Amino acid sequence: MTDQKITIMINRQGMGQADQELQTQLIQTYLRTINEAPSKPTEICFYAEGVFLVVEGSPVLPMLQVLADKGIRLTVCTTCLNYYNLLDQVAVGNKATMVDIVQAQMGADKVITL
Repeated sequence: MTDQKITIMINRQGMGQADQELQTQLIQTYLRTINEAPSKPTEICFYAEGVFLVVEGSPVLPMLQVLADKGIRLTVCTTCLNYYNLLDQVAVGNKATMVDIVQAQMGADKVITL
């Protein structure tokens, strides 16, 4: 693991500007690659449509659980969950406020937004 604190920001249901199926395939591959990489992020924050990735039925739940089990903090925007009426469907991660997300960004050496 790197000494650098890295925070990844996910604000979409997938990755990139493409059909939803391709976006989903890309985020699955990205998360699997993070899991296999020697360096890991400190935290992954989910906001806007990104919160759909942490709720029941998400195709990436198993991989997110593996990352959480490895100690990577998964921070999920409560305002976004409320907006999409998903608050009771969170299957992985910690519900948090925008203050928590800003603190994750400010405490990071590097912030990556997908």
